[in-house]
Amino acid sequence: MTPLLTAVALDGAGFHPAAWRERSVGVQDLFAPERIVSLTLRAETAGVDLVTLADSLGPAGSGPGEVTARLDALAVLARAAPVTERIGLVPTVTTTHTEPFHLQAAVATLDWVSAGRAGWQIQVSDTELEAQHIGRRTAADPSVLWAEATEVAEVSRLLWDSWEDDAEIRDLATGRFIDRDRLHYTDYVGSTFSVKGPSIVPRPPQGHPVTFVALTGPESLPTVAAAADVVLIDETDLDAAVAALATVGDAVRRRGRDTEQVRALIAVSVLLENDPGTARTRRERLDARSRRRTPLDHVGTVDSLLPLIERLAETGFDGVLLRPAVLDTDLPTITDDLLPRLRDSGLAGPNTPGPLTLRDRLGLPRPANHFATEHFAADHFAADRPAELRRGA
Repeated sequence: MTPLLTAVALDGAGFHPAAWRERSVGVQDLFAPERIVSLTLRAETAGVDLVTLADSLGPAGSGPGEVTARLDALAVLARAAPVTERIGLVPTVTTTHTEPFHLQAAVATLDWVSAGRAGWQIQVSDTELEAQHIGRRTAADPSVLWAEATEVAEVSRLLWDSWEDDAEIRDLATGRFIDRDRLHYTDYVGSTFSVKGPSIVPRPPQGHPVTFVALTGPESLPTVAAAADVVLIDETDLDAAVAALATVGDAVRRRGRDTEQVRALIAVSVLLENDPGTARTRRERLDARSRRRTPLDHVGTVDSLLPLIERLAETGFDGVLLRPAVLDTDLPTITDDLLPRLRDSGLAGPNTPGPLTLRDRLGLPRPANHFATEHFAADHFAADRPAELRRGA
């Protein structure tokens, strides 16, 4: 059995909306930069492959008694990047209401400051509240926003390629820092934006930082098929998860991509204790402190979680994204108990030291620069888009 990739979500105080009300959580520290650094380092030391950090243009919580504030995910993980060495860093990045040129530059910068360990999870903002926060446009249908997200992923890759790897020549004799012939205009025209390029950031260490897309419904499937290096599937029912995985595979093949170059992670929210009774008691306490019912995929012990993870490995998933119900309580159990048990059983790989890029860790190749190859096709990413929206039209 191929070992699973392991990922942990470091969102807020934890996956449960009442997590911040647990005594183990230092509420005053939720927005301290040292917190995310400490959590990331703990995950890295334990051998977790990557961490994710959620974000949106709206409130973090959805009701009374929930934490509504959050820090910018990309900026926070940029803070953690220089003090970590091997773990992948994957912030959520909203492609709605944001400038694609600025967005790609920020993601490329994260790849540079982490020495090639950056990913980005594409998300859209489809509520009127989020639109009003920005004030530039009204809310749109999710299918329109996901089509735009596909274009943002496309132009980001072109901008990352707009510098060839050897464009920076630093020729002291002639005073030339850049070979201008190795910088390229993208001349991209999308449905809601246009970008001339080139980027202001040199080509990232990974070529393209790893693109994550969550399968949130049929509207997101085209973006998964066109752009995802890693797809995140969030299904509590195993049969539904397997069906979603098959749907993704079909969509990727129809897009003309190799399914072997797309990784699939399944999200599993966990509340872990030494015995089932204690786990149920903590779950009941959390639920009583929240007005919103939040399903958890596993409430119990590490012993009872292991068979579930084994079944996920058998069904074809490449890895698992663990979402601790309460970070301060459940992350230590994951790092100190679950991860060693997964390695002992062959369900997780060894705690491989760095330096490795996130692409290396995921078993994904570094993409060739499309501008630097003689086989570059003007519509490589967007063969099925209308002619008037294609690059250079």
